[in-house]
Amino acid sequence: MLTPARSILCLLPFLSLAAEPDWQALRQETLNHFQALVRIDTSDPPGHEAPAVEYLKSVLEKEGISVKIFARDPKRPNLVARLRGSGKKRPVLIMGHTDVVGVQPEKWRFPPFSATLHEGFLYGRGTLDDKDNVTAALMTLLLLKRHNVALDRDVIFLAEAGEEGSVQYGIQYMVENHWPEIDAEFTLAEGGGVMKKAGQYHRMTVATTEKTPVRVSLVARGTSGHGSRPTADNAIVHLAQAIARVSAWHTPIRLNDTTRTYFERLATISPPEEAARYNGVLVPERAASIQQYFLEHEPMHYSMLRTSVVPTVIRGGFRINVIPSEAEAVLDVRAHPEEKLEELFAEMKRVIGNPRVEVVWKAGHRPMAPPSRIDTEMFRALERAQKLIYPGAVTLPYMSTGASDKVFLQQRGVQTYGIGPAVDEEDAAKGYGAHADQERLAEEELHRFVRFHWEVVRAVAAQ
Repeated sequence: MLTPARSILCLLPFLSLAAEPDWQALRQETLNHFQALVRIDTSDPPGHEAPAVEYLKSVLEKEGISVKIFARDPKRPNLVARLRGSGKKRPVLIMGHTDVVGVQPEKWRFPPFSATLHEGFLYGRGTLDDKDNVTAALMTLLLLKRHNVALDRDVIFLAEAGEEGSVQYGIQYMVENHWPEIDAEFTLAEGGGVMKKAGQYHRMTVATTEKTPVRVSLVARGTSGHGSRPTADNAIVHLAQAIARVSAWHTPIRLNDTTRTYFERLATISPPEEAARYNGVLVPERAASIQQYFLEHEPMHYSMLRTSVVPTVIRGGFRINVIPSEAEAVLDVRAHPEEKLEELFAEMKRVIGNPRVEVVWKAGHRPMAPPSRIDTEMFRALERAQKLIYPGAVTLPYMSTGASDKVFLQQRGVQTYGIGPAVDEEDAAKGYGAHADQERLAEEELHRFVRFHWEVVRAVAAQ
């Protein structure tokens, strides 16, 4: 005869199974939500995320999940939904942004807001940035609610506005004005992803840190005059020399826990010649030649190891026969998280070595923030879910060379991790990707990403 305690123990496996969603039955619902969100034009600028938020609000409230709306501008609202836990552990925040970058419709194979499903791929602006994360977060919250999953953490869903350059309406507004609504121990957001190589899962990057954009101008001044009479203080000449020196300047290599682990693990899944380079990053006597190789062949890896300085815009002169009194070059500087900006720009002035060229810099709209740790419960859950959902791959902590809203949370001490669905390695060369003229996601990878998201959140939040 079973005692009550033994009866409960016998039931535990079945209770666990009861909480497992029927993934096949959920496919159409997931697809419907994803397509509905992609079909809403939320281009930023001008920024009008309200219809997407209204859609999410209606879906959540039909399931009995309460929703709060916070907005600096009624056209650009942020949605917060929360499932309450026991309070034993601090909350987990799952977030995605509802705005997308603009498009040139004439360059698209399918209309950019049609969410066309063609030969297994979903086409549309936002399929990779970031309505995939919005959909995965939405489905995770719905499933936790439907399956009555007992939680030790509150699970908070934030659908934010303005990530694509208008943070004053989105994450900055929420952090500065409604912090208790989103305060959490862990956050899942955009910024990482899974790479498929020759049809097989190869690596999963989890963004634990990122570089900070800084706006920099080099301004050269001289005497204006007639183009037929050369001068020693020609502003364009001095600017050109400054650009050449800055471009030849290799800023120092800076390794942290994220990049050190990234290269160590990447070496384990790379051919011998590549593995030797990735391991050699940590060897001072080999570093210089490896850095030059990265600069020429693997620019992302070159950038991951340092503050990068790239000239992107030149302005100067207005007529062929007029020597201008001023010329300017704009530099895209992406600062390493540990960079000291005052020291960086003092060194840049020394490298340029020309008093006629002024270095003018202004911090961007995103703050510097410390990296998230890779020894946390959340990172371990990401690794375990990767093994389950993306077998054969390796999880790599990753320093993004781009920028996202995660830094606003990391600055407040939230351990924040960037994830994303799987894409084919060759897609970028074909012109498919976030912010590209074509954007697409394989339908199968949408469903797989939703399941991955569910597994991670359940692992860290459920009792």
